[in-house]
Amino acid sequence: MIDLQLGLGPLILLLIFLIVASIKILREYERGVIFMLGRFWKVKGPGLVIVIPGIQQIVKVDLRVVTMDVPSQDVISRDNVSVKVNAIVFFRVVDAEKAIIQVENFLVATSQLAQTTLRAVLGKHELDEMLAERERLNLDVQQILDAQTDSWGIKVTNVEIKHIDLNENMVRAIARQAEAERERRAKVIHAEGERQAAEALKDAAEMLSREPAAMQLRYLQTLTQVAGDKSSTLVFPVPVDLIGQLFNQRENRAAPVKAE
Repeated sequence: MIDLQLGLGPLILLLIFLIVASIKILREYERGVIFMLGRFWKVKGPGLVIVIPGIQQIVKVDLRVVTMDVPSQDVISRDNVSVKVNAIVFFRVVDAEKAIIQVENFLVATSQLAQTTLRAVLGKHELDEMLAERERLNLDVQQILDAQTDSWGIKVTNVEIKHIDLNENMVRAIARQAEAERERRAKVIHAEGERQAAEALKDAAEMLSREPAAMQLRYLQTLTQVAGDKSSTLVFPVPVDLIGQLFNQRENRAAPVKAE
């Protein structure tokens, strides 16, 4: 009896060990790709999964969004400007079977593909487009990556270009260009203001020329404004028309009245 118990003891322990080893618990964001004797069987999870040791193998796949930092890449733009560009790629696994079977390491493969795609897409654009149209470039890179990784069961959700680093000479050249552009705009605005002022003066001159008295009133108003400054001596000419009207009034008063 004792020999029988000693013989069953190891078997019971082995059975308990196999049961414990066959129980796998997968989280909500995990899936298990099951292989039976080396061949794909099915995808299981989440929750409790039974895997027969020695016959079945399980490979866990994380379905959460992966944030991948693309290393800085040397890019030569279409206008022959050398820049360094880095980006961030957001993607997730949508088909665990393809992600494990179709590619050896989908993380490394996606990273390498993102680097080459970033260089290829940005190299087709000029520097001004890289700086001003990042959203369109992000969308172009994302669409190309998404199309190429679809066969791996990966969905690229977003691509964001982080930095575009320029050398010091190019930074100074861009600064000079920006300064020249500001000066050009300032000159255009000044010229436009002079044109509008000339048009306003022309309209005012036309209106004043219709009434001679209005010109004299405007002249006197200007003198009143200038005379407010007591620290200066004011010398102003008297209009001939005004003097002529005064002489005419004096002659009319001095002329004898004819008796009837």
